[in-house]
Amino acid sequence: MADEAKPRSLFQLNFPVMGKIVCGLPLFATFFCVVWSLMFDFHASTATHCKVRNYLPSVSAAIGGFSPQRYVWRICICLHATPRLMIAIAYYSYHTSVHFGRDNELYKTVAALASLCNIVEVSSLVALTYISSNENHDLHENLFISFIVASLLYMILTIYLMLKRQAFKGALFTNEESKSLRLKKLLFTTNVVVFLLSVYIFFRHNWYCEPGAYTLFAGCEYAVVVTNIFFHYTAVLDFGPCKLYLLNRVGKSDLSYNLFGKSSLPR
Repeated sequence: MADEAKPRSLFQLNFPVMGKIVCGLPLFATFFCVVWSLMFDFHASTATHCKVRNYLPSVSAAIGGFSPQRYVWRICICLHATPRLMIAIAYYSYHTSVHFGRDNELYKTVAALASLCNIVEVSSLVALTYISSNENHDLHENLFISFIVASLLYMILTIYLMLKRQAFKGALFTNEESKSLRLKKLLFTTNVVVFLLSVYIFFRHNWYCEPGAYTLFAGCEYAVVVTNIFFHYTAVLDFGPCKLYLLNRVGKSDLSYNLFGKSSLPR
């Protein structure tokens, strides 16, 4: 009877596999949209108001201006959004699994703020994906700003929390966690530098209409997208031994998930 009361696993997914799927979807969508635009919508996707030579489409032009690009992008972003939100919540438990004594309340507040920024980032990305600049330019622009701000805040707060975790755990800070922290620092620094460079090139393009300037801007945009994706992919190092479980509790009709299951459940 005791065995019958145990929850049974209907579905299990190792977190590294989950991470590859979740981060692979937007990465594939970006690559597909850019390449497809270059192959079949080159002149329209690379055109600018300056009417100077340009060789790459901006991210917004590649993902939202043409079909089937916009549909591939929307499907991939929609599919990856729910697991991203689950991971954002799971990170709060991950960060607060250590206790900092008198500073613990402040640490928990920062961890909650980091998860909130992650949720805002994902929500803003989904919203600006489905609300194009052609439909509502002001709202699309505000959503993009909230996405960028939330993304940068999340990165900063996550690095701070990881540094606190490293100082607290000392020698118990694992090699995977150390690698994750190093990569987070590198990707965050690269993301900020390239983003600031893209802002400068964007304004320079608008001011001087130099040939090729918008191509450099588009290239910087791609780098911002890729570094953002790989920053989130470092979660594979943080949650490496974890699994996503879909559980069926015997005698009940409800299903539940557990991201932090590490022990084997009866099949």
